[in-house]
Amino acid sequence: MRNKFLKELKVLLVEDEERLANLFKSAIGDNFYKFYIANNGKDGLEKFYTLKPDLIITDITMPHLNGLDMAKEIRLRDKTIPIIILSAYSETDKFLDAIDIGVVKYFIKPYDPDELLDYISSIEDKFSDRTVVLEDEFSFNKSTNTLYKNGRYIALSKKENEFIQLLLQENLNGRLTVGDEMIKEKLWQEEEVSDERIRTFIKRLRAKTSKNLIVNVKGHGYQLPMP
Repeated sequence: MRNKFLKELKVLLVEDEERLANLFKSAIGDNFYKFYIANNGKDGLEKFYTLKPDLIITDITMPHLNGLDMAKEIRLRDKTIPIIILSAYSETDKFLDAIDIGVVKYFIKPYDPDELLDYISSIEDKFSDRTVVLEDEFSFNKSTNTLYKNGRYIALSKKENEFIQLLLQENLNGRLTVGDEMIKEKLWQEEEVSDERIRTFIKRLRAKTSKNLIVNVKGHGYQLPMP
């Protein structure tokens, strides 16, 4: 069960010592969907903006921008992303600073990989907003852009995935249905696409998933119903 949850996470490790970073990745990296490395706080901040990880694990003492200052910057943009500190030091002032920033855990090096993985698994509820529950026991992970049924991964083509994302985004924006013209504009852009091709595309997607996953609202378009 632990591996199933961890395999959905994108993790960013911020560590300036290359040898330690590579050892860390070798020890636990395969447990996650993606495992990225940044080599200092400035690089970590840039990768946070571009890669949009689910979890950050960081050292404190680094060049350019230390881990605590990086965490402060990240907190200005994201109040909820879990941040874990790995430090060789146990100074009270650094520990208190980490608490003030909202760091969820402070590990003293050397760490136990299994203890770290168990801790991440124990805070699964902090990642709950990544997953949207859909009809017919489907769910969509917004972080990895992947569809599941009863926890089982459903392989989609690029356009099928983009279509699910479009329906989900419009639903969350308050637009309950998406018409043919918007589908053509967002998925095929400059390419000429007939209404019949849209219907065939959706029919095949329903055959791959479920007829209940995507609903046709006559005269309005398609929607992604949520229980």
